[in-house]
Amino acid sequence: MRAGVYLAHPRPGSFNHAVFEAVVDELRSRGAEVSAHDLYAEGFDPMLAAAETGTVESAAPAHDAQVELYRAELAALDVLVFVHPNWWGMPPAVLTGWVQRVLAPGVAYKLGSPEGEPAGLLTAGRALVLNTSDTPLDREENEFGDPLQRIWAACVLPYVGISDVRRTVFRTVTDSDTGQRAGWLARARAEAAALLA
Repeated sequence: MRAGVYLAHPRPGSFNHAVFEAVVDELRSRGAEVSAHDLYAEGFDPMLAAAETGTVESAAPAHDAQVELYRAELAALDVLVFVHPNWWGMPPAVLTGWVQRVLAPGVAYKLGSPEGEPAGLLTAGRALVLNTSDTPLDREENEFGDPLQRIWAACVLPYVGISDVRRTVFRTVTDSDTGQRAGWLARARAEAAALLA
C-alpha cells in the first residue's frame, strides 16, 4: 500500500506534528510505502497562479517542481491522510493552496464541461482527515454546521474519486492534558491502521 500523508501546521512541536508523526510511523510499521509531507517545513507555495485556474482543460505542467512532485506522487497512492487544525472552519491556507494547485484537472479529475459532473482520476480509494479543534462538538455542529466535514467529504475528496472519506476530530486541544493527548495519538494510529485493512 502506498500512502500520502500531508501535514499543515506552522508550529514545530504542535500536537498536529505529533499526530502526523504517529500516523507516518504507524503506516510504515505496517509495511506501507509512505510519502510524508510537512507542507510548511517544505516551504510549499500555496499561491495559485492565473495560469493554474482552468477547470476543464487538463492542467499544463507546473513551473513549480514541488507541485509536479506532489502531482506525480498522487497517481500512485492508495490512501491519503491530511492532518490539520480547524482554523475559521477551514484548513490552513497552505493546505487550501495545495488542494487548488495539486488536485488539478487532468491530474485528479476530469470535467467534460464547466457545469458537468467530474470524473475522479485518483486511484486512491480511501482518505483520512485528522483535525484538531478548540470548538466544542455541539457548537461546531449546531452553530457552524461542521464546515470541514463538508469541505472534505462533500466538496474535495469525492470530486477526485475518493468515496471512502473518514474524519476524526480531536477536541478541545488547548485545555487537554497529557493523558487525553496520548489517547488521541493512539486513536490516530488506529485510524491510520484501519486505512490499510
